[in-house]
Amino acid sequence: MSETNSQEIPADIAKMSFEEALKELEQIVEKLDSGQVDLDQSIDIYTRGSLLKQHCEGKLRSAQERVDKIMAKNGNLSVEPANVE
Repeated sequence: MSETNSQEIPADIAKMSFEEALKELEQIVEKLDSGQVDLDQSIDIYTRGSLLKQHCEGKLRSAQERVDKIMAKNGNLSVEPANVE
């Protein structure tokens, strides 16, 4: 399967909060796990899920960068980047 890392996030996903995107991603996983979705629909929702995952990862990276900056301002020089995988 191809990665969607190079795909642009659609506007409807880009405007979602982390929590909204995660909730929709969880719903997609449930649909796919149920086995009640036909092949074409499975591919479509898998693709959307992949974009939602990419969006959530970006939100998490951004939040971690903000936390790192806050910690650095407070004099803590031992800031370590988070492992966001």
